[in-house]
Amino acid sequence: MQTENLIRQLQKNIPVLWTNPHFHDVDSTDSVTAELSGLRLEAIARWQWLESFIKERFPELQSTAGILDAPLIELPDQYQPLGAHPDTGRYLIQADHQFPIAGSVKARGGFYEVLLFAESLARQHGLLTELSSSTALGSEEARALFSQYRIGVGSTGNLGMAIGLMSAALGFQAEVHMSVEAKEWKKQRLRQHGVKVVEHSGDYAKAVEAGRQQAEPDEKAYFVDDERSKALFVGYSTAATCVQQKLAMQNIEVNAEHPLLVYIPCGVGGAPGGIAFGLRQLFAPHVHIFFVEPCASPCVLANLASSALANEDPARDEVSVYDWGLNNQTIADGLAVPTASGFVCSVMQQKLSGVITASDEEMLDRLRQLYKQTGIKIEPSAAAALLGPERLLNTTEGQTYLQRQNINLSKATHILWTTGGSLVPEEIFSSWLE
Repeated sequence: MQTENLIRQLQKNIPVLWTNPHFHDVDSTDSVTAELSGLRLEAIARWQWLESFIKERFPELQSTAGILDAPLIELPDQYQPLGAHPDTGRYLIQADHQFPIAGSVKARGGFYEVLLFAESLARQHGLLTELSSSTALGSEEARALFSQYRIGVGSTGNLGMAIGLMSAALGFQAEVHMSVEAKEWKKQRLRQHGVKVVEHSGDYAKAVEAGRQQAEPDEKAYFVDDERSKALFVGYSTAATCVQQKLAMQNIEVNAEHPLLVYIPCGVGGAPGGIAFGLRQLFAPHVHIFFVEPCASPCVLANLASSALANEDPARDEVSVYDWGLNNQTIADGLAVPTASGFVCSVMQQKLSGVITASDEEMLDRLRQLYKQTGIKIEPSAAAALLGPERLLNTTEGQTYLQRQNINLSKATHILWTTGGSLVPEEIFSSWLE
């Protein structure tokens, strides 16, 4: 679809499917991919080391031995995405809305970066050796050290929850800069855990910039930069290994005959980008990944489509949804981002199959449908993933992609990544059902 036509449709709130003209089914061996691949393997090993601390600090995770993950749930036969055809494969939900402690996908990256910073500080101050257990991060000496430092982040909500909760659990001072889209209940929950919430009247990009500038002159301030952080990115990327293990446990193959199609809601790009990177490392060329964004806030689509048109590096392209005449106003607060991460878009330029957009009405409709048929509670941002399969199956662009990639849908596995929602207060969830 031509960029001009894309923009016209989005301005009319008409959902689209854009397929990536730069997509390669096999990863290149460039230096950035090699670096991130190495960091991903380090992150997998670090999570294993951290399990002892996590189990000790969070008693509710005793039953999982400190392993942080969420279930991969096969949807029952009676649930079929609206418009899906029979014999189009198996449909599963990667239920990150049930992720422990913080209730969203953002914990995968947010927890990892906070714990990585804590480990680094502890090693610098002689509180950890190469043989130390991670439980040392919870010692009185470590908490006394961490209490001297402030961790900040800019967020529409869920990343702030993840960073704030883990920072507070370790003893750090925590400060979350929240954009105008952030929900009041998320602010209240953070304050209840001793996190300082700084409210901004501007959008996500402005909240991030304000937090970044405030942290820069303070040598004891650490800013988690959702637009640029490699630590966040590789934290998210480890989710792919968890998916690989769960697919194997369910005897689900991924190969040329059994392709894997994954649909992930997308805001600034860090979480879906990291997950996509990890999935590509494990399953390429047999995995096909689509980001799903609100019609009013398709920042990754704006970046990749514009850079493809101009034949430029997405990392240098700061096109905003405002440049496309869109207003960034959506019920999906976690996806209300005007400008994508240039870093993530550059990494995804040849790895992402495409971008799907969803209207607020569609997201609410699928949220209600999922709850009615399965009892699963998610938030509108997470419901964006449910639009993925039907957009791929029922559009000319989707059919063209499937034919070009020679995808056998009858033996395909579809993973719909539900990114958050289990912590939503009951009265708010009930209002979405009306």
